[in-house]
Amino acid sequence: MNISLAKLKAIILYFAENTNAQYLGKVKLMKLFYYLDFLHVKRYGTPITGDTYFHLEKGPIPSSIMNLITELTTDPEASKLSDDITIIHPVGTRMIKIEGLRKFTDADKNLFAKSEIEMLELVAKRFGDDSTDQVVDTSHKEAPWKETEYGQVIPYELAAHDADSLFAEDEIRLLQEMAI
Repeated sequence: MNISLAKLKAIILYFAENTNAQYLGKVKLMKLFYYLDFLHVKRYGTPITGDTYFHLEKGPIPSSIMNLITELTTDPEASKLSDDITIIHPVGTRMIKIEGLRKFTDADKNLFAKSEIEMLELVAKRFGDDSTDQVVDTSHKEAPWKETEYGQVIPYELAAHDADSLFAEDEIRLLQEMAI
């Protein structure tokens, strides 16, 4: 993962503020990160977080980000996210709901390139009111999901196999190498 903790928190705060709070649980948040990264790859050739995605039952999961959210759930005092993000367990549900402890600010916005803000806005607008199941189902229709098996790493290059990608597989690979 090649993203600062401040930027990662800002993404979570943005989604907490700009999506339907009723549906923003752990699983949906992971899908929003997937779309943030893979849509950026399709349009600009590189991911935003650089996290490693795995093919799991509920769709693509960013491993390092998932670990940080899990730590927030299991040990909030030790979590690197707990000063800005909290987890709520709504009564009568199994949901792990994500909430911001502060608003997304101009200082947060300044952490992002113009293309990254564009993707944040696009993902929030496109999936903000969708239920977790709807976002999971949509992610299962994407080439990166369809072309990998359970437990496998989902390479960013597979984004090139979707019709809306502006980049070929080799171009994405080259741009990722250049970013390292």
